[in-house]
Amino acid sequence: MKFSLFLLCLSAFFFVSGCATKKPSNIDNICQIFEEKPSWYRAAKRSSERWGGPIQLPMAIMYQESSFRRKAKPPMQYFLGFIPTGRASNAYGYSQALKGTWKEYEQEAGSAFSSRSNFANAYDFIQWYMNNTYQRNKVSKWDGYGQYLNYHEGHGGYSRGTHLSKQWLLKTAKRVDQRAKKFSAQLALCKEDLERGRGWFR
Repeated sequence: MKFSLFLLCLSAFFFVSGCATKKPSNIDNICQIFEEKPSWYRAAKRSSERWGGPIQLPMAIMYQESSFRRKAKPPMQYFLGFIPTGRASNAYGYSQALKGTWKEYEQEAGSAFSSRSNFANAYDFIQWYMNNTYQRNKVSKWDGYGQYLNYHEGHGGYSRGTHLSKQWLLKTAKRVDQRAKKFSAQLALCKEDLERGRGWFR
């Protein structure tokens, strides 16, 4: 009897854990994302207040980088179309942060227990990076276009203009900026309900 109860509790734990880490059902609407995952909104708000950046831009960057998949990785590369040769980088998680940059974040702002597959940590990482972008390259924290170019190319790469010859990247940065503006407009409609802990689209 006790063993059966233990198995039931264990199953319930894994079910709840799975729900907590599952990708949002509608990633095109920031209100529905936060309605489905209220802990994400609380984490985003705390981080936004900590670093002084808007809530919506890291969400737009995360949308582009991982589509909110916690264990996202760059696609596998192949030689001759079928021999795997590894991935393009060691980017991982919601933010697709590289190991080296993540280590910098842990040392400066995070902790040794920070994880790239944890939403709150990954979101805070992006806010931290955006703050560094503002300090180093003077790009506004509300400038989705410039912030994403820094995020993709690195602060040094951006200052050297490595992005200027990459038309595909410039187009992607524009999409990120447009999505951030879309998320901002959506958030304006539901922020009051999110603050009160009420569902917006019910």
